[in-house]
Amino acid sequence: MTTAHLSDIYRNYIACLNAQDWPKLGQFVDEDVRYNGKRVGLSGYREMLEENFRDIPDLAFNIDVLVTEPPRVASRLIFDCTPKASLFGLPVNGKRVSFSENVFYEFRDGRIADVWSVIDKAAIESQLG
Repeated sequence: MTTAHLSDIYRNYIACLNAQDWPKLGQFVDEDVRYNGKRVGLSGYREMLEENFRDIPDLAFNIDVLVTEPPRVASRLIFDCTPKASLFGLPVNGKRVSFSENVFYEFRDGRIADVWSVIDKAAIESQLG
């Protein structure tokens, strides 16, 4: 897999998330996907994403930085959104917040097999103070 091809797959994956096109998620995510070291499987991964969109109706994944080195992708995602209640245990309660996520993916057979995610929770805390 080339760097350009992997980048295209990742961008299409992000478009799938933003469109909430859950039937297509399996085209991008492996059936046995692991999230931060825990096997969640495709169904658990989908449930997590669906819950995110329920809790944050205006959620949108925006790629700020994208580095591909097959079979891995590193991405800095930017969020500017209005969660309904709490977010990562913080009482946001309808306040608009901006934060980033640094996320690393490992692909196997063209699909995401492992995800490691780090959210900038401090950025959210500073906006609530």
